[in-house]
Amino acid sequence: MKTALKMFLALTLISVLSGALLAAMDSYTAPRIQDNFYRDLIEAITLVLPKYDRYEEVNTNQYPIYVGKQEDLDDPVGLAFKVTGNGFQGKISIMIGVTPDFSHLTAIKILEQIETPGLGTKIVIDPSNKKDPYWFANQFKDLKLEPYIKLVKNVKPKNDNEIQAITGATISSKAVVRILNERIKEVEEAYRKQLSVKTD
Repeated sequence: MKTALKMFLALTLISVLSGALLAAMDSYTAPRIQDNFYRDLIEAITLVLPKYDRYEEVNTNQYPIYVGKQEDLDDPVGLAFKVTGNGFQGKISIMIGVTPDFSHLTAIKILEQIETPGLGTKIVIDPSNKKDPYWFANQFKDLKLEPYIKLVKNVKPKNDNEIQAITGATISSKAVVRILNERIKEVEEAYRKQLSVKTD
């Protein structure tokens, strides 16, 4: 009985100390994690939007939208928002920049992906392309969104709404295009609905 009591007290003490240690670690790391998240968010917004001095956050039910503005102008220079969808191996998260009228992309940045190393990962960086390792994402700069983004294989794009697929990673290329085509429409609808609510 005494042995069982000792074991119980020892386990209780260990549990209390472990809980206190975890709580202390959380209070120490949580602000730093939040600071890193905010820094990464600002960096991604800055990469996908035209030059802006400030941004305002518009909250829709599903997507926070970051509206970039110049200091002396009231009209937005562009909108940025994060979207997520399924890739070949798992989720792909993308920060997207669009013109205020949703007619063109300004740029994209792949934030997270777990695609096949050396193939699907080329949606982020392509080490085999020495001149432009970021060529895949760079294709989306100033890309026309109407009627939709089109993917072409093994040929150079001819139209202003086309991008070229990555050789050997067509599924990952298609996934990025599908995510953009689907989510941009959703965000546009949510944004316009939010604007109409504000003006009513």
